[in-house]
Amino acid sequence: MGFDIAMSGIQAINEQLGTLSNNIANAGTFGFKSSRANFASQYAGDQASGTKIGSVSQSIGTMGNTTQTGRGMDASINGRGFFVVKDGLGAPQYTRVGIFDSDANGFLVDQSGRRVQGFAQAPGSTVLGPLGDLTVPAGQIPAVVSTKLTYTSNFSADWKAPNADGAHAFVPPDVLTDPLNPTTPDPSTYNMSRVSTVYDAQGNQHSITQYFIKTANNTINVSFAIDGQGDASQDKVLTFDGKGALIPTTAGQPETATLTVSPTNGATTPLTLTVDYTGSTQFAGEATTSVNKADGYGAGNFTGTEISKDGSLIAKYSNGQRQTVGKIALATFPSESSLTPISDTSWSANLASGTPLYTTPGVGMAGALTTSALEQSNVDVTTELVGLMTAQRNYQANSKVLQTESTVLQSLMQAM
Repeated sequence: MGFDIAMSGIQAINEQLGTLSNNIANAGTFGFKSSRANFASQYAGDQASGTKIGSVSQSIGTMGNTTQTGRGMDASINGRGFFVVKDGLGAPQYTRVGIFDSDANGFLVDQSGRRVQGFAQAPGSTVLGPLGDLTVPAGQIPAVVSTKLTYTSNFSADWKAPNADGAHAFVPPDVLTDPLNPTTPDPSTYNMSRVSTVYDAQGNQHSITQYFIKTANNTINVSFAIDGQGDASQDKVLTFDGKGALIPTTAGQPETATLTVSPTNGATTPLTLTVDYTGSTQFAGEATTSVNKADGYGAGNFTGTEISKDGSLIAKYSNGQRQTVGKIALATFPSESSLTPISDTSWSANLASGTPLYTTPGVGMAGALTTSALEQSNVDVTTELVGLMTAQRNYQANSKVLQTESTVLQSLMQAM
């Protein structure tokens, strides 16, 4: 009986050593979760029969440290959840390793080449599609014509009308030119100028220069030069009240100007642009511009992708545009510690783990992402080495039992 009990101890310790060795071997593996072999005693009726490994616990709920990588397609889950991938047979698998890239067919894949699952999203839309393979749309995006220029500024109440000293025969709304350089507007004939860039239907750039000229108290005239050419017929007058607030031409409506830009370089449709001055003020002090931005953009070539902390997959283009093309999915489980560990630092679901709940990062029980970062293994090497020494001592003790049992049997045989 003592022989069998000692053998059960040695067999159980061998299994424990396998668990400890696997932990130590994966101490540098991203997303790895340590395991612990749990001993359980055995009895045959009221007779002790040794021990066995009753279960192996996984420390899935314990996060490893996060290490910054500087790579835009790396992501670490800050909290619960697993990235969802599919193997070559289409079976779902779950991993904490967020090393992503796109394959030759444009699919988003993990480091093992498995397709990453998520929710597709049309550029400019907030509607998410069903769970499925995520793709990265490489290639070119077409130009989008500009329709609106948003301009917000504080026009200094300290401004003087440019012709106040009588040095120039200033006649609103014209901007005089420098007599030494007739193609350049004379800066002494306006108070401030700002340049904006807009795009026509073919993506051709056009410059809109606004010249702001104080003509009277609380009144500023705006003269426009489109691609360097002035057009007095499109001038705009901005009026402010005694408290510096912009007075709209139509009560309750934004104060705007409408410009027409002639097409160039093959474009055939004139560009009609609304300039919105909502929020502009006239206060004493320095004149400042807080917003000077037009919609629209030129054509752009795909330059790469990155992931945001909410799981958005963002395609980047050479024209500076960033388009969200989908969101990476995360899966949570009722009992994540019951998941079955498989290769490639992954897990598969089973009856004990429960049915996965798919969502996006930061929603529900799923953690948000830390981007350009990866989760390190949660293995504590010091603890594992202590466990290794303890297992070695226990192994030696059980071996001593076998040796003693053998000596007793040998003595008994000799006595006979």
